[in-house]
Amino acid sequence: MTDTRGAEMFAKYAYAPNALGYCGPPEATALRHGSPEEIRAVARRFSGAWPYLQVMSGMTGIADPLDHRLVESYWLGGGVGAQLDADEFTAALLAVIGPLAGPYWAHLTTDLAAEAAANHCFHVLAVYPWSRLLGKGMDEQPVHVLDSCRIGWGTVVGREGDDVSVLSSRLMWDGHLLRLSEPTRQQAVGEGVDAVPGDQVAVHWGRLCGRLEPAQVRDLEVTTQHQLLVTNRRLSGDQ
Repeated sequence: MTDTRGAEMFAKYAYAPNALGYCGPPEATALRHGSPEEIRAVARRFSGAWPYLQVMSGMTGIADPLDHRLVESYWLGGGVGAQLDADEFTAALLAVIGPLAGPYWAHLTTDLAAEAAANHCFHVLAVYPWSRLLGKGMDEQPVHVLDSCRIGWGTVVGREGDDVSVLSSRLMWDGHLLRLSEPTRQQAVGEGVDAVPGDQVAVHWGRLCGRLEPAQVRDLEVTTQHQLLVTNRRLSGDQ
């Protein structure tokens, strides 16, 4: 039987920003109701996530970019992607995305290797330009985007239909550094995710992506904290 877990996980985590018009092709209904083959066709049109999966595939020898091991490692950190050399990964990634970059993305150079990791958190905090807008007098919007776009995690503490309350941390900017707050109660949309109070869940752009096992929570937390550490070095000028 063909393993469809990778395609299914990609769809669950990619749906929220796509529905908001931020990533991937417009009206990608396959992310909600499509077959694995339809999801695969849509995934190839994600200019953010797909290059990572391609590069990870080539560097690990895992032939299918939507292999579950690659998809899980990209969204949550840890796993096979965590073993890749940062310099080699940066060079391979830039070879794919560099030709597409315009003047707004002038920061896409080999200097990124100091922050590089084969996961979504690196893409949000270092590749996307939003962290480079911090400290310029209008921080609210960049912080909101960075916090919403990263994969968050938390514990479900209440649910009424698709309206879910999650105890989780927010990303904060103190004028010098990014950090995670103490967990607070936040609202999220739980449509399509069978999660009940006590479950650990992943959140992307205000939507639940799915339940998390304890090891996945650890990977996501370790990955996020490490990315904050190396990104804060750049923001503070310590690199």
